[in-house]
Amino acid sequence: MKKAGAIILGKTNLHEFAFGITTSSSLGGQTLNPYALDHYPGGSSGGTGAAIAANFAAAGLGTDTGGSIRIPSSFNSLVGIRPTIGLASRDGIIPLALTQDVGGPMARTVEDAAIMLDAIAGYDPEDVSTAASVGRIPESYLDHLHPQGLQGARIGIATELFSTSSDAEQETSSIIYNAIDEIEGLGATAVEIKLPNLAELSKYPSLSSYEFKFQLNDYLKGLGEDAPYATLSEIIASGNYDLDQEQSMKSRDARETLETEEYKDIVLKRTKLAKDSLLQVMADHNLDAIVYPSTAAAAAVIGEPQNAGGNNRLSAFSGFPAITVPAGFTKNGLPVGIEFLGRAYDEGKLIKLAYSYEQGTQHRIAPMLSE
Repeated sequence: MKKAGAIILGKTNLHEFAFGITTSSSLGGQTLNPYALDHYPGGSSGGTGAAIAANFAAAGLGTDTGGSIRIPSSFNSLVGIRPTIGLASRDGIIPLALTQDVGGPMARTVEDAAIMLDAIAGYDPEDVSTAASVGRIPESYLDHLHPQGLQGARIGIATELFSTSSDAEQETSSIIYNAIDEIEGLGATAVEIKLPNLAELSKYPSLSSYEFKFQLNDYLKGLGEDAPYATLSEIIASGNYDLDQEQSMKSRDARETLETEEYKDIVLKRTKLAKDSLLQVMADHNLDAIVYPSTAAAAAVIGEPQNAGGNNRLSAFSGFPAITVPAGFTKNGLPVGIEFLGRAYDEGKLIKLAYSYEQGTQHRIAPMLSE
């Protein structure tokens, strides 16, 4: 980012070790949502989301293992891009689960997010996964900013991902169904689809509960003498962390090896099943993208349970890119986002679709920061 001319204003709070979606940490405390200060900002990149929404900076970077770019982007009426695994380097990011981890842009507009993506995309010898991006990155993602980008597009509606088991979920789903009407009004064809193998995919866990200990220890080892701790065990022994996460950290630290059939089944079978299922349904219906609610419900009141749902795992499990865009607000003024999912390295197409939707609807309204 600095090489591209960015001025770095600061670092923001995130959920402790990126384990959660409410953005509470032992260092920064509880981050607040600028649209409603008594509500969560989402997470784990909630500090970035709140800062951008509150105009502290033009754009920022988040990390996403399960939904940690897209959840706070949705909760703060922002655009958030989870890139294809391999598009942008993760060197220097403290790992949670490298099988799923990516870094990506968060911004108030699709254009700003595209500018950020231009700066971070590309091969980095320090992250071998980025070798797959060679020859698959456009000259500039800004070339995909077409106001009429939804004209003629075929968009799959993943109706199974619309939750209605609570009033909050029903309100979110209603906003996204309205967004689909808007997408059709902007020239796209909406096709209701069923995702193959969704029930089986939904049973798989995130790999953060498996890989974290081993990859964190490798990261700390790479810091050499600069590391204040050498292992996760030492961090736990120090007590210098959010004690609400003690059980999660201890259970991860108790894992002795990744050489298990259970872990290998998740890495190999889950990834293949997710990719094949998404590619199949997109090919069967000739789809440009699949859409669904970015989160099951909007931001919850701080202290109450936060329900984000599992929609964001489709991108994480497959490694395919996704972008969330503001789709409106609840009756209480809480932002709601719609997520577009595409094939590997389809960021340009997703940006085109999202930009067209953004320009055609103009849903984002800045938070009221003073009275």
